[in-house]
Amino acid sequence: MYYVPDGTTKCGYYECEDCGERFLSLHTEPSITCPGCGEDLDWEIGLDEEMPTVRETAKLIQIVEGAEEVEKMDMLLSLAITGGDYEWI
Repeated sequence: MYYVPDGTTKCGYYECEDCGERFLSLHTEPSITCPGCGEDLDWEIGLDEEMPTVRETAKLIQIVEGAEEVEKMDMLLSLAITGGDYEWI
């Protein structure tokens, strides 16, 4: 699968408040760090710079349960990313 490993039976469906990306995660907490926004942080700091803060901007929309439901949701979200090319599935 695209977002979660094959055979996953429970995952969280999240939307980032900053970038608007929707994704699946193995986490089911109310909020987590967005994988897209969190990668943008520059961890190399100089002497006069402050450490960047990691913000939890992705909010849980729903918990997806059941292997078939997780697979279906993963497939639908991945089609949006791949532009409708489902040949890789």
